[in-house]
Amino acid sequence: MSSSVKSDPETAPDNVVDQDAAQLQLNRSWHFIESFAASFCALNFIGGVRSVFFLGLLAGGPAAMWSSYIITMFFMFITAAVLAEICSALPLSGSIYIWAAESAGPKYARFVGIVVAWWTCTAWMTFSASNCQTTANYIVSLLAVYEVDFPGGITMDNVKWRAFIWAISEGLLILAIAMNYLPSRWYSRVFKISLGLMMLDFFLCVIWLPIRVHKTYGFRSAKEVFTGTYNGTGAPAGWNWILSFLFAAGTMTGFDAAGHIAEETKNASVIAAKGLFTSAVATGCFGFVTTILFLFCTPDLDTLFSLAAPQPFVQIYALALGRGGAVFMTILATLGLIMNTSIAIVAASRLIFAVARDGVLPLSWWIGRVSRDGQPRNAVTVMYVFGAALLCVILASNVAFTSLVSAGGIPTIAAYGLIGLLRLTMTPNSFRSTKFKLGVFKRPMYAATAFFQAIVFSVMVSPFFFPVTAQSFNFACVILGAVTIFAIIMYFVTPEDKWLKPETVRQALAAGDLTPAESTSIAKPEKE
Repeated sequence: MSSSVKSDPETAPDNVVDQDAAQLQLNRSWHFIESFAASFCALNFIGGVRSVFFLGLLAGGPAAMWSSYIITMFFMFITAAVLAEICSALPLSGSIYIWAAESAGPKYARFVGIVVAWWTCTAWMTFSASNCQTTANYIVSLLAVYEVDFPGGITMDNVKWRAFIWAISEGLLILAIAMNYLPSRWYSRVFKISLGLMMLDFFLCVIWLPIRVHKTYGFRSAKEVFTGTYNGTGAPAGWNWILSFLFAAGTMTGFDAAGHIAEETKNASVIAAKGLFTSAVATGCFGFVTTILFLFCTPDLDTLFSLAAPQPFVQIYALALGRGGAVFMTILATLGLIMNTSIAIVAASRLIFAVARDGVLPLSWWIGRVSRDGQPRNAVTVMYVFGAALLCVILASNVAFTSLVSAGGIPTIAAYGLIGLLRLTMTPNSFRSTKFKLGVFKRPMYAATAFFQAIVFSVMVSPFFFPVTAQSFNFACVILGAVTIFAIIMYFVTPEDKWLKPETVRQALAAGDLTPAESTSIAKPEKE
């Protein structure tokens, strides 16, 4: 695992691997604001709530949405604390698959590491592509606001419409990727601009939207918001309610992004862990407020489900704010999502870079190299090629594309739960060097993480609409199974001396068990 044991280019012998060692080091220049923003902006609480809001209404209605969100916040905060604990001990690029491997202990580390590596690569790479389609949906929804006719109709059954969505999505992907070629000191501004756009969007929704709703179609009553139920999935009543966790968990998955940029963060053992945990808490709190706000400010359910735009919130803004207001909010949301996608690519590219640096991916020798200023631009290029290819699936079938992107959250949830389970059963007393200690509550927190993520996993692999048909079948479980099988094959065909050798795992575990004072005394100075 080269991400945990690096060569020193000044003292390395004269061979190809060590000559290239300097090109395997990321530039460490970011601070807490960038670490926090890496997760907080990648999650984009307000964009996330808008994206899956209608799924929550279908699965249980308003009462299920706010109650499941509170439960999800509680358990996701625990999960974030569990990840922050190990992040502090192992602040490395690639983070989550390394954390999972080390949590498994020397005997199973290699197997767990390679499986979780492929899970997380699948999750982050598909997430970035799906974000581009989500952003395109905002733009094209203005056609419905201005009642513009489109040849064949505004429906994903229309191949011309799918081609239109595809072209816009590809253009947005290019914009998001282009920002990732900026120098790190410039990209720091992208984090801050993204934060500013998100909070502007939020405060306009908190202030402007309620004022206009009061003057137009009116608020929903407290009874509707806090006790209203709805079953739009066709599932049995109990499971329909549980499906609402898809909405809540879907807006809070991905806070491990702060760990992916740990090798570019100064004082990472403190800052990366703090960025991870605080971003999860901030996302949950702001997401809950946004959920309650939208439940009060959206029209009645009959009106909501009659909206035909790909992103119904654009039409909701038109009803409340007028066409001009809808255009402004759409532009703001679009800019925010482009930034959100770009930051997600930052996290994903560092993950791909770390996996390639460890020699697992095809063309690892090229993908795992960095530019002269310490940026993994080759990994960013891989992100573009994969994302552009994935978006092409829209042309063939929207069902196929939706199935692919629906697998984006499942591997991450599986990894969260697996880490909690492994910490509980395999390495409960390891990583004593962490500066984010859980104290006497660690074992209950490990158990709670494994338990809740198992519930969310079952929801995410479940069909959403019943009875199940070929169109409503959730292929995410099939995709995750295929990725897992491929990872297992790679485990057997990748020589042990090429990736995660047992002695390397033991060295990392030993380093993680050093006390803070011991760790500080042997730490190498960080690259400025």
